[in-house]
Amino acid sequence: MCRNIKILFNFEPPVTEDEVHAAALQFVRKITGFSKPSKANEVTFLAAVDQITNVSRLLLHTLETAAPPKNREEEAAKARARSVERFGARPQGTSRPGAAE
Repeated sequence: MCRNIKILFNFEPPVTEDEVHAAALQFVRKITGFSKPSKANEVTFLAAVDQITNVSRLLLHTLETAAPPKNREEEAAKARARSVERFGARPQGTSRPGAAE
């Protein structure tokens, strides 16, 4: 589950609200063990996601660095290369379930 949490700080273009929310959702899923909470836990689960989203947004907007922003496309290409090195190339035209083509 946590492999979907990406580094969000110091990128150009900057992080989006959707990316911060997705990372918070993955974090809450990981620590609760729920991919989807029961009705009894849904309100608490969603409140935790909202709170973590807010704290994460504040953190990302207040961090400082002297490093130049990273390019999203270059970082994605590096991640793909690491994946190929680690797992080997996928046959052409296939992808993991749920992956955008």
